[in-house]
Amino acid sequence: MESINWGIIGCGDVTEVKSGPAFNNVRGSALVAVMRRDAEKAADYARRHNVPTWYTDADALINDPAVNAVYVATPPDSHADYTIRALRAGKPVYVEKPMALNAVECGAMNRISRETGVPLFVAFYRRALPYFLKVKELVDSGAIGPIRHVSTQLNWPPADRELGLAPQANWRVTPAVSGGGLFHDLAAHQFDFLEFLLGPIQTARGFARNQAGLYEADDMVVAAFTFASGVVGTGSWCFTVNPEQRLEQTTLVGARGTITFSFFENFVITVTTRSGTEILTVPFPDHVQQPLIESVVAALQGRGTCPSTGETGLRASLILDWITAG
Repeated sequence: MESINWGIIGCGDVTEVKSGPAFNNVRGSALVAVMRRDAEKAADYARRHNVPTWYTDADALINDPAVNAVYVATPPDSHADYTIRALRAGKPVYVEKPMALNAVECGAMNRISRETGVPLFVAFYRRALPYFLKVKELVDSGAIGPIRHVSTQLNWPPADRELGLAPQANWRVTPAVSGGGLFHDLAAHQFDFLEFLLGPIQTARGFARNQAGLYEADDMVVAAFTFASGVVGTGSWCFTVNPEQRLEQTTLVGARGTITFSFFENFVITVTTRSGTEILTVPFPDHVQQPLIESVVAALQGRGTCPSTGETGLRASLILDWITAG
């Protein structure tokens, strides 16, 4: 392909800053159409982002001859449907994470990609962000020696919309729409990057519970997991603590030190060895998905590769399924 002309299905919040503007910032890429079922919101998005065409029907966007690649940015319950439609129309797809409601749906998406020969990519953008590439560089260079253990902890208070104090409910805690709860939404990023960092996770077991009864989905998850390399890991995710208890960090324990970093809260990486403690700060770019989108465009134009494909994206959903099955 010469120019990658994107159409977005579902131009909601995630596309406002994180991803949408990046399509026009990347060399050889342009955002030419958007779709949202609400005509007023679709038109408003197109006007504000200087997009020439907007639709209220997904098939109209997919079949637009000006569109040769599709970004699916809807909630997960429609990821498989829209992705498969686009792939069958011969349009490469970049789909939001989690890739789908579960690993079975992810497998169906990958099967159609293989059958049609049309590429499929997943928006696990931490694989391309400088902050996380710095963590990988530290691990790969042996800064703390061979990794023995990884521990991740996330304690967050409920948001107003989860407490019924906001006008809109949070679809992320409706399992029929999101595939689970906030664990599915956030831990998908964590497990995807941990596999990118440390290799495949071989086993994962856990327990998911709804303790506070604020919504249908689980609000407390604990897990243990092992990597094929021999590294072991543990994690806990609680979404109903007081604001004063808020904590989000991941620690890599190596033979000669530790690396502590954050998936969501800050730009700081702390490296501790016998020599002392070093604190590194690596800010995120303005549009966090742009580095990954650059790699998608490069792959489609035959001048590079993308680290996040449908095959790697399935892995995160499979691990979530393993853990919540308990």
